[in-house]
Order: sequence, then structure tokens, then C-alpha cells
Amino acid sequence: MTVTYTSRVATARFGGFSQLLLLWRGSIYKLLYRELLLFLAAYLGLSLAYRFLLSEAQKRLFEKLVLYCDKSANLIPVSFVLGFYVALVLERWWGQFRSVPAPDGLMMAVAGNVHGADARGRILRRTLMRYGSLAALLVLRAVSTAVYKRFPTTDHLVE
Repeated sequence: MTVTYTSRVATARFGGFSQLLLLWRGSIYKLLYRELLLFLAAYLGLSLAYRFLLSEAQKRLFEKLVLYCDKSANLIPVSFVLGFYVALVLERWWGQFRSVPAPDGLMMAVAGNVHGADARGRILRRTLMRYGSLAALLVLRAVSTAVYKRFPTTDHLVE
């Protein structure tokens, strides 16, 4: 579920950003706290084991393991992986952008293909364009909270 804080951001005062970060519902902290606690517990366990449980020979072996892992981590550059990630994010964004309906193409097709200068042709073109606009509005209403607030029920669509 997407949680929007648009109204809180618009009316934020000094220190408002830090207050938004501390909100629990839909926050980044709620998403990552389990992984953070697991990482901190593993780090604390390794640190305590290195400082108090390992002998000098075991410490040297552990340091060699750390150096090997550090050298192996540099084999795949982070910028290379980040490039794939950014490409994936942009591809998903572009797919979402392309799936939002724009009634312009439909309206031009209706105007070009529904002939007639009389009242019947004009009413038919107008009705088809209204249906296209209604379909676009229904999709945008499902996506955007601002549009949903403007048209909360189907009765508001008629008005």
C-alpha cells in the first residue's frame, strides 16, 4: 500500500523533513529495520568474537580472510551493477508512463473516422470523446490521490 504524505510536505515547517522521516507508517525505517538489526547483530558478534574469543593465530587468519574478501569485492565494479539497476528502474518508469492513457490519439482517430457535419455525427463524436475521457479519468483516479480526492465517487464524475 502506498502511503502519501503530500499534504504534510506541502505544509511543512522548519524541521518538517526530519518529522516526516520519523513517521512509522510507510517509512523507510519500517522497511529496513529487520535487516539493520540482523546486520548489527552479525557485526557485533564478529567484532566480539575477533576481540575476545580468537587467538593471535586465528586473528591473523581472519585478517587474511578479510583481505581476500575485500580483493574479491572489487572484481565486480559497483558502477557496473548500479548501471543495470538504473536501467531497470528507468525501464519500469517508462513502462508506467506509457501505460497512462492519453485520450489525444483516440480523439484524433474519432475526429478523422466518424464523418458527418450533421447533428448525428457531431453527437456521436462528442459521445465517443466523452467515453474516452471517462476511461482516462477512471484510470487516473485509480493511480493518483489528487484525482481521487477530486472525484471520490462515481456521482462526482457525473457532476
